[in-house]
Amino acid sequence: MSALALKLVEAPAKAEPAPKQPVAVATERPVTIDACPQRGIPGGQSPSEQAVTPPVREGLGEGGPRNDRFRDLAKVIIPPLFGIALMLGIWALVAIKSGNIPGPDKTWAAALKLFADPFYQNGPNDQGIGWNVLSSLKRVGIGFGFAAAIGIPMGFLLGRFVFMSRMFEPIISLLRPVSPLAWLPIGLLVFQKADPAATWTIFICSIWPMILNTAQGVQRVPQDYLNVARVLGLSEAKVMTRILFPAVLPYMLTGIRLSIGTAWLVIVAAEMLTGGVGIGFWVWDEWNNLKVEHIVIAIFVIGIVGLVLETLLLLLAKRFTYESR
Repeated sequence: MSALALKLVEAPAKAEPAPKQPVAVATERPVTIDACPQRGIPGGQSPSEQAVTPPVREGLGEGGPRNDRFRDLAKVIIPPLFGIALMLGIWALVAIKSGNIPGPDKTWAAALKLFADPFYQNGPNDQGIGWNVLSSLKRVGIGFGFAAAIGIPMGFLLGRFVFMSRMFEPIISLLRPVSPLAWLPIGLLVFQKADPAATWTIFICSIWPMILNTAQGVQRVPQDYLNVARVLGLSEAKVMTRILFPAVLPYMLTGIRLSIGTAWLVIVAAEMLTGGVGIGFWVWDEWNNLKVEHIVIAIFVIGIVGLVLETLLLLLAKRFTYESR
């Protein structure tokens, strides 16, 4: 076979290279964020895709934030409203059965007249209920202030020094259970006046919770803090102000809250016995005038003022309770 024939036979074996085809590269659709809030089409969604899932308004769906707020608000408001309604219902039934106790409607009408001018003044023994409440708060403030000025430092000393704690423990245990009104004759004998005697009664009844709670707070301070102070060579004054006072402050505020509640309870009874101007004297005077609806109003006023005082002190105590943060 000639060389030309061999070339013709080999020619079909050499195939021409196939033309290059463009390689298909998978490209992602560009994500566009619409800057126009009017169109409402989120980025990467076509209008047809948005139509499939309708927008959900906040708070209208089940378990929305607005529904949760309403549910929490209802849990806070509805139970007290039921309690107040129950109290008013029992009060109305008792008023109907007895005939001597004024009902809610009669008491409300008397309260509107009474609080129309709560600060009138027709003489030393004829003043509005507002002046009487302020006079009682003044006595409580003075007696409570003296009790805090003496009781809190004494509590620090009793909690800090074991000898003083053991020395005063029998005295406190003996005098603390005595009824506050039992101290009123002593005050009248010493001061010869009703107003300082009532203040003395407030002082003697409100000093014990502050002493005991402050001393307990000092005793619960970790010993490591005091050891560090001893190593650093801190003076006793710096130990009191830098270490003990911040740690004892929540206990001290608890004692203050208990003391102010006791003082407000005692002042009403003390003023009934001493006379003069005050909410306790006003209650007794209205009883002598047979105005029972005014006595009921005074009961609510005393309760509201005591609740406000205790709430303010609770908020103050939570502010300085570092463990709850």
